[in-house]
Amino acid sequence: MGEESVSQKEREIAAMMEAEAAKAQGNAAQAAAQTEAQQKPGGTDAAPKPSPPRDAKKAAAEQAKPATFSGLEAKGSGPAAASPNLEFILDIPLQVTVELGRTRMLIHDLLQLGQGSVIELEKLAGEPMEVYVNDKLVARGEVVVVNEKFGVRLTDVVSPVERIKQLG
Repeated sequence: MGEESVSQKEREIAAMMEAEAAKAQGNAAQAAAQTEAQQKPGGTDAAPKPSPPRDAKKAAAEQAKPATFSGLEAKGSGPAAASPNLEFILDIPLQVTVELGRTRMLIHDLLQLGQGSVIELEKLAGEPMEVYVNDKLVARGEVVVVNEKFGVRLTDVVSPVERIKQLG
């Protein structure tokens, strides 16, 4: 680096220091002029921009207002009553699973299974089945047959508070 580029850097540093001193004294016009002079040809654009004076920060904080959001509650019930703000999420596919029961078994026992084998589950006959949406328990119900297909009649829906607890 030559002496010319070193003295240029010194001038830029001095200009930045003067701008900071002017800001501390509350002289925003002088600070702006210093910053402008610093960014003229021959200056550097990579120099950090000076932050606004502290009084300006206080004024901005005093003018800040709390954010307001339009309500997301739908009037009525069901998808037809959803507000326009929520309509775009109504077409998101979800995985719904009804669990008949669970059990644990050894690999040896699993390998012995064949056609006609019976796997004993932990759930008792007549106990309600669990309904999961995206692997989160949302309801319990009983098995029904509708048009020769299995279905579930919901008997107990998990409260929103319990659903939120499951997320954590």
